[in-house]
Amino acid sequence: RAVIVQPSAYGTDNRRTLDAVRAYPDRLRAVVVIDGKESDAVLAEMHNAGARGVRLNLISAGGPRGTTVAELLTRVASRIRPLGWHIQIYTDLEVIAENAATLQGLGVDIVLDHMAKVDATQGAAHPKFPVLRRLMETGRFWVKLSGTYRVSPEFYGNAAVTALARALIALNPERMVWGTDWPHLANHNRVASAEPPPIDYHAIDYGRLLSLVPEWTEDEKLTAQILSSNPARLYDFPST
Repeated sequence: RAVIVQPSAYGTDNRRTLDAVRAYPDRLRAVVVIDGKESDAVLAEMHNAGARGVRLNLISAGGPRGTTVAELLTRVASRIRPLGWHIQIYTDLEVIAENAATLQGLGVDIVLDHMAKVDATQGAAHPKFPVLRRLMETGRFWVKLSGTYRVSPEFYGNAAVTALARALIALNPERMVWGTDWPHLANHNRVASAEPPPIDYHAIDYGRLLSLVPEWTEDEKLTAQILSSNPARLYDFPST
């Protein structure tokens, strides 16, 4: 089983992602990108194809345009709530903390992308970590353990990343999922332009990347939970 998250470069054109998951309905799910203006029929079609969440990238895209983060969250949540989808949000922990009240009132599950963007050098000592702890206690928030090189300069982590991962897992083991962070752009924060330059990609050893999870958990049952049973619930995979 796998979940394909719509790459930011494609914007709201989800056709390639949905074509892929539609071909394997029992094995694939999608997280799409929307602007909140889609019709009910379009969203229903996405759901039938395998979409189970939307991603908001507030880092690479430079944040919402012409609106506040709270307004964007509220608009998107109102569109996906009837479908039971979640919002996967990629932004700094400071932004999460600033919008904690809004996030809690959305009535949808929230997935905090890339280890909640907590600087690994700070880890649980991050000044906003207590806010994250309170959010995780609600049961409506998840953390995706992905993109270790988004929180540390080292690709496959280090002692600081391991400590951060363990601190995150301890917040709520039942709300942890893992991801590869495909397609591994070398420059993740480029601003879109009329003629964007070629984008470099990191070469990733997926075996080594996956091996980090049991290193973090040191527990076979917990590893299986993060890699299998937790995502099965979040992404609405059929029971096996």
